[in-house]
Order: sequence, then C-alpha cells, then structure tokens
Amino acid sequence: MPLRQGFTVSLRRLLVLLTAFGLLPLALLGVWGLHLVGDYQQREQERHLLNLARALSSAVDAELDGAAAALEAMARTPAMANGELRPVYEIARMQAASQPEWLAVILTDDKGAVLFRTNAPFGGPPGIIADPASLQRAIDSRQPLAGRVVIGKGGRAAFPIRVPVTDHAGRRYVLSAVVQPGRMLRVLERQKVPASSVIGIMDSGGAIVARSKGQQRLVGGLPSPSLVALMRGAGQEAVAATTTLEGDQVVTGFSRTRFGWQVAIGVPPSALGPLQGIALYAAGLVASLLACAVLATLLSNRIVRAFRSLQKGGAALGAGLPVSVPPSRITEIDDTGCALMAAAGLRDAHEAERSRLLASLERALADSRAAAQVKDEFLAMLGHELRNPLSPIVAALDLMDLRGEASSQRERTILRRQANHLKRLVDDLLDVSRVTSGKLRIERRPLDLAELVRHVAASFPGTRVEVQTPQTLWVQGDESRLTQVLNNLLSNAARFGRRATRVTLAADGMDARLAVIDDGVGMDRAMLERVFEPFFQAPQPLARHTGGLGLGLAIVRRIVELHGGSVSAHSEGLDKGSRFEVRLPLAAAALPAPEADPAPVMEQRDVLLVDDNLDAAEATAAVLAHLGHTVRVAETAVAAVEQVRRRIPDVAVLDIGLPDMDGYALATLLRKEAPELRLVALTGYGQRADVSQALGAGFDLHLTKPASLEDLQRAVCA
Repeated sequence: MPLRQGFTVSLRRLLVLLTAFGLLPLALLGVWGLHLVGDYQQREQERHLLNLARALSSAVDAELDGAAAALEAMARTPAMANGELRPVYEIARMQAASQPEWLAVILTDDKGAVLFRTNAPFGGPPGIIADPASLQRAIDSRQPLAGRVVIGKGGRAAFPIRVPVTDHAGRRYVLSAVVQPGRMLRVLERQKVPASSVIGIMDSGGAIVARSKGQQRLVGGLPSPSLVALMRGAGQEAVAATTTLEGDQVVTGFSRTRFGWQVAIGVPPSALGPLQGIALYAAGLVASLLACAVLATLLSNRIVRAFRSLQKGGAALGAGLPVSVPPSRITEIDDTGCALMAAAGLRDAHEAERSRLLASLERALADSRAAAQVKDEFLAMLGHELRNPLSPIVAALDLMDLRGEASSQRERTILRRQANHLKRLVDDLLDVSRVTSGKLRIERRPLDLAELVRHVAASFPGTRVEVQTPQTLWVQGDESRLTQVLNNLLSNAARFGRRATRVTLAADGMDARLAVIDDGVGMDRAMLERVFEPFFQAPQPLARHTGGLGLGLAIVRRIVELHGGSVSAHSEGLDKGSRFEVRLPLAAAALPAPEADPAPVMEQRDVLLVDDNLDAAEATAAVLAHLGHTVRVAETAVAAVEQVRRRIPDVAVLDIGLPDMDGYALATLLRKEAPELRLVALTGYGQRADVSQALGAGFDLHLTKPASLEDLQRAVCA
C-alpha cells in the first residue's frame, strides 16, 4: 500500500478553510467571470442586431429589385423596342393600376423631357419631375436606381424607381415608377423584431422613407442627429448607441443596401437582456459559505453527486444534447443547474433564430440571384440586338476597303471609327458589373491628341468653339474616353459660358496641356474646391440650364487619373469666366504603318452562309465572294440542310438565332450529315458562356458580330 504524501484534509475542513481563506478571491473571480460572460453576451446581441439589419437590408433590396424588374419587363415589350409610345403608355397605365402603391409610371427621354405619365392623359402637360438628380444619374449611368423620397404639393410622399431603356433605333429613355412609402412600410411590418424596437428605412440622402413609429409625421424628414452621425461615420454597417426622435435611448444596428439606401433597427437596452446575476451570485456565495461551515460533512457527498450531475449537464450543453439537471438543496448548485437549463433554452432559441435568419438570407440571395440573372439575360439580348445591325455595316466597310474606292476614303475612315466606337460601347454595356464596381478599363494606345481635339471641337453642336492646337501632339490614351473628357468639358463651358468657348492644346515640359476656357459666370473659391466632387451642383441662380454639373466633371477627373494625368479648375471669381486644364504625359508618335506584304494566294473555298438577317448575309457573302470564295446563302436551318444535302460545302458559317432552329441544333445536324465540314458560329452572343456552348455544340470556331475581315479569312481558310 503506497504511503500518503503529507497530510490530508477532510471535505468539511476543506470547505471551511476555503470559506475562510477563499472568500475574497472567489468573489473577485466570480465578478470577473460574470464580466466576461456579459461581454460575450453583448457581442452576441450586437451580432444578432446586425443580422436583423442585414436581413432588413436584403428585404428592402428585394422589394426595390421587384419594382425595377416590373419596369424592365415593360422595357422589353415590342412596343417599347419599336419606340411606339402610345401602346407603351397603355401598358404602363395597366401596370400602375395593378400596383397598389404605384402613383404613376413616367417615361422621359435622354434629355429629361417627360414623354408621358400614366396619371395624366397621353400627350397632356408633362408636369414637374420629382427628384431630377436621380433621373440625371439614371441617364448618365444607364443603370436601374432608387431615388430620394419627395413630399408633393398635396403633402403626399413618394420616391422614384428608375430603369434606363434603349429601343431598336438607339433612342434612349428612362422608365420611372413613382412609389408611395407604404410599400416600404409593409416590408417593416413583416420583420420579426422586439415590439419595443424602432425600425427605419432611409433613402440615399438620409431622408426617412418608412418608419415603424410616426410614419405619417416623419416621412421625408431626417432621423435623429445621433443616427445621422452614425450613418455618415460608419462604413457598410455598424452597431452603436443612439437616441430616437422621441428621445429614447436605443442600441442601433445599421446597414446599407445595394441601392444606396440605409436601414436601421433600434432596440432599447432593456430588451437586450442585461446581466442580473452579480447580486444573486453574491447572495448565493455567502449562503454557500455559511452552509459549508455548518453542514460541510453532511453536504460533502451531496456536493460530489451534484457536481457530477452538473458535469453531465455541461457536457450535454456542449454537445448540443437535451440538458436535464436534478434539483439540489444547495442554492449555488441548483442555480447552476437552472442556469445550464436556461442556457440550453437560450441555445435552442438562438439556433432557431439562426435557422430563421439563414432561411431568410437564402431567400433574399435567391431573389438577388434571380434579379441578377434577369439583368444578365437582358444585357446579353441587348448586346445581341445591337451587334446584329453592326455586322452588315462593318462588312460593307470591309467590302469598300477591298474594292479600294479612293473617293470614299475619308467617309469610310469616319464610318470605321464610329462603328468601332459603337462596338466599344456595346462591349462596355456587357461589362456592366466592372463599371458599377468602379473597375473602369481603358485601352491606351499612341494617340494624336491634336487631331482628336480638332475633330471633337468641329463636331460639337451649338456653341462656337475656337481651337488652337499644334499640328500633332502624341499621348498614350484611350480615344473614346478622352473624347468623352473633352465633350464633358465643352458641355460644361456651353452651359455656363456666354459666347464662344476657346480650346487650347500645347506641350508643357513632359506633359500635354489641354485647356477649355469660357467667358461665363466663373466660380468662387468654395466652388473651386468642390467642383470635381460627385453630385456637386452649382447654385441654381448661376446655371443657364437646369440640371447642374451632376457627374460630368467627376467622370472627367476619374478618366484623366486613369491616364496618369491630372485636371484642375481655375477662375478669378464670379462673372470672370472659368478655365479647366487637363495635363497628360506626352508619348512618342505612333510608328507609320508598314507597307502590307502581297497577300498570299488563298485556296478557294465553297462556303455556306446561314443568317436570317438579309443585310448581314448579303454583305458578308459579298466580302467572301470578293476574296475569291464560292458563297451560298440560306436564311433558315431547313434551307441550310437542303443546301448541304445538295452539295457539301467546305465551310458553313452559322448564325445562332435562326427562326426555325437555333444554330447549336443545326450544327449538330450538319455534323451528322457531313462529319468533315468546318463549322463556324457567327453571332451577336459573345459572352464566355456563349463561346463555351458553341464549342460544346460542335463548332470549330466562335466569332462575335461584327467580325473583322481578318476574322472571316481565318474562319474560312484555316
């Protein structure tokens, strides 16, 4: 039997000694433990509050996405695509009548002029545009957006949801739904939050759109100063103590929506479950110490058994199993058992709430993905419809180039430049996700800035522009983006100038210095400091036209910075004119194009061209025929199959959007008829998924309309 080391102490004596010598340390440790638990609970409560704010933000985005989707559905109607405004008016009027909170649907052109509003007869007075700033943003950005809440003359509040539209003729419009805040109030009523909470939805300017308390009285106004400070100082989301407009102290969770609106949920501190265990802990500690001193021996066995029960309950709590702790006559142990069971109840409640939040989040994400899918499909179809008319234009230009008609060289150069510019715009439209995220791309090439300035100034409508440039001045730049910079500066000068606008271009050290000078209203020091800020507008008494500066100068600054340059504004004061100066790094002149080598003799091919667009088919066929190939044209899939059965060609160039069968199915059918046939897809669908689908359907090559002459040669002769 092993010897005991040292002396042993009975449980009763040990409890008495622990009571006598451990009172203060135990008390301190207990308070510290409660403090840690309190901190943990506070963090959990703040996380829960943020989750509620995020769920409300997702619900608001889903509601706004739904309204925007309804407008986009109107935009896709044949009447809208053909620019037939009277049928569009009738469709919009029926849509507005079917939406209880929609006051009207308004159609404006790209200048902001009202074409119709459904709360007035077609062709009636245009009325006043509420929130013109958001209309201008929709025109400039070509993206759906939600405007600010506005109080009308009759005291009725409403906010606009705007969707840009472009018809087949290239005319641009904006469809706007004027919506009452009651639609957002219903979103608040669906939220599961404590009854004492205050919930609010604010627009991009911080004005109240919907509020769970005082809606009629407070709509259109600003929230409490403390909440305004929180929204301005925080990022995407935050939790902080604020004061409501009623003067109540609340803990507020705040989050921003994708549309730039804000949501806030304020919960009184009492509803967050403050700690109440310190006093109870102290009383139980004193009672347990007294009990240990008097009944140490009798309670020793019970304490051991009780601790074993608590151990099992704690293990069950950690494992997520049901917790069952038998009652004990010792207060602390019994309280601990009750606390374990209460913690298990809280755990179950938190798990249930988490499941509900996750389900709500999944629904919101599904709605968001569906809306994004609709947007992507719309953009893909729009790109296809814009590229289809470009294809015969580019093919006709290629044909004229091949014929070498010297008399139309200048006109062909202009047409080629504008066709390339339009193609670039279509590509930018399909790259909308990068544009909205601020990832604007530029393609820098050697560029004669002097020629660009003379061309833009000569084509600028309205105001007379005096130009002073050297013969040539080269920079590394994106022609379309720098054209946009000069157009924006000229538009600004025309808006605020009085007579002629002067444009000067000169080399200054290692930079090219471009200056746009007007003799207009000028600017004071305060305006000069803010003129390039987004959404900054000049005071209305200074403006010659309505609309203000908007985003034009902010866009100028961003494009110039992407070119490694700088832009500045100068004025000697009011009524003394303004000068905007752009500086760009100089670059070496582009090397003269080498003389082309004699074209190699290409093997003549038998080509079958399948396209239901007669202009595109005839123009492309003419180009291929000029290159020496034998070309047959089919307008339908059935005709294409008959042509192949009559004589198998060397190459078949297929459009995807055929009237009787899509190009993928036709490719599969032709591959069965002629396994060695080379298949080329020529289509307006040009996204990565479209290329993969074409190759998967058996095509040897995928070309996006408009295809260049080099692309056609590579497709036919490879």
